[in-house]
Amino acid sequence: MSGLSSLQSSTTTLHVISHFHTPLQDTFQREETRTEEYGGDDPQGPSPKDGDTLPPAKEVSSPDPNLVRWDGPDDPENPHNWSLRKKWAITALCVLLTINVTFASSAPSSASTYIAKEFGVKTEVGYLVTSIFLCGYVVGPLLWGPGSELFGRQIIFRIGLALYVVFHLGQTLARDMATFLVTRFITGVFASVPLTVSGGVMVDIWDPANRGIAMAIFSAGVFVGPVLGPIAGGFIIMSPIGWRWIFWIMMMFAGVCTVLAFLFLPETYAPVILQWKAQRLRKADPEANSLLYSEHARSDWSLSGVLHRTLFRPVQMIICEPILLLVTIYTSLVYGVLYATFEAIPFIFITTRGFNIRQVGLIFIGVGIGTTIGAYIAIRLSNRYNVLIPKYRGFPPPEERLYGAMIGAPSLVAGAFWLGWTGQYSHIHWIVPALATVPIGASVSLVFNSFLAYLVDTYLQYAASAFSANTIVRSCVGAAFPLFTLQMFVALGIGWSCTLVGLCGLLLAPSPFLFYRYGKRIRAKSKFSPCPDLAIAKLIAAEEAAAAAKEKA
Repeated sequence: MSGLSSLQSSTTTLHVISHFHTPLQDTFQREETRTEEYGGDDPQGPSPKDGDTLPPAKEVSSPDPNLVRWDGPDDPENPHNWSLRKKWAITALCVLLTINVTFASSAPSSASTYIAKEFGVKTEVGYLVTSIFLCGYVVGPLLWGPGSELFGRQIIFRIGLALYVVFHLGQTLARDMATFLVTRFITGVFASVPLTVSGGVMVDIWDPANRGIAMAIFSAGVFVGPVLGPIAGGFIIMSPIGWRWIFWIMMMFAGVCTVLAFLFLPETYAPVILQWKAQRLRKADPEANSLLYSEHARSDWSLSGVLHRTLFRPVQMIICEPILLLVTIYTSLVYGVLYATFEAIPFIFITTRGFNIRQVGLIFIGVGIGTTIGAYIAIRLSNRYNVLIPKYRGFPPPEERLYGAMIGAPSLVAGAFWLGWTGQYSHIHWIVPALATVPIGASVSLVFNSFLAYLVDTYLQYAASAFSANTIVRSCVGAAFPLFTLQMFVALGIGWSCTLVGLCGLLLAPSPFLFYRYGKRIRAKSKFSPCPDLAIAKLIAAEEAAAAAKEKA
């Protein structure tokens, strides 16, 4: 399964240097090929490790003449060989689609009290406007990830986005809260398509060494959308047109994006393209090409096989893999904090400073600035990581991905304390707590970029299962936080509520530093982490020792 969910399965750098040819290289090449082919969702289970480093190399058999492959390394049908212009156009479209669906998650948060009042329900029920949508993010990846790898990315995008647009009508025209919430949930399920599949598109089209910038920009889109939502929602609520126009505008925005996807988003998943190629060749000459087939057609797409990869394997990994468990806990906290701010910031600035909803919406610009800064830092760190690729034969240690989280972890703690104790007192100028949203936004972006890239490089061809577990837990936490945020702020006050969040962040802040120090040992014992960097490190040490001995001689 691909994800924001496989999103960052696309940040891995699997590039094996051509002169490095040993039996070990064959093993590396196998790991690389399967990761590239299946986008982190290898149908095969992990092999036993040899010496706690890599699965033992398998004997390479002669290629099957009936297996359809690319016509050489420069085959124009291979998405990796498409022009830069086409790749960036596809990337930009994926970013736009992601901004659209994440915008839809938060834009109605400004209208929750108005919606509750119109339908005659308690204010607390109104907070489900955001939470029920995020619950759709829990269910969606279980459908769209396997679907995109069985039928292709393009058809899943088209079906999902078309229904995503249609179900906006249920929210816009709803006459009772039950109808509104049911259609809101279903909309969230279909809205998860870009979040689930776009990461797979990135790995489909970008070669490993050049994915860093594209993924940092894409990741920024994941956080820009939720920030823009309350800004737009606040202005609409304060206008005479009413809260329902939030959903009309969301539907129009979604419709435009869907039309663009239908027109300009091609199929990018290599196994499906090769399957189409095999079908085309058999049709062109049924007699001569009757035995031609693609590997994708022979994969295990039975119900039991799909359920194993989408349900059993993610559960197995989050229980047995300490890296995945701790990363999931931390990213879930950060995700929850992001969506909690949509309820907390209005409370802070309306109760202590008398802001209106439109003015409160503008405060979220600080979060947007922070996420942009975080994305820029992530790009710079990605360039630093790429420098290590030649030295480590394409597999630098995953721990080198953790610098962003090392910056983001203390930023979250500082931002939470800053916002709480400056927002508590009305005599402090409003710009001071507003500026606290910048480090909070930066921390969200940095922690996500860093930790999710770390998961990719740790689990390689099993990264999609890791992301599946991470996404489900994270979305559940993100859905839960808005439900108790306001009550917490009322009961504890602004300062102590933010202090509680800051202390939770402080408790988890050592995680990236601990992984940087002890991650290699943990990965060496992992069933699902191939750990090619550990074998390469031994090889480099042996080469350096041999060179030193030769010099002395």
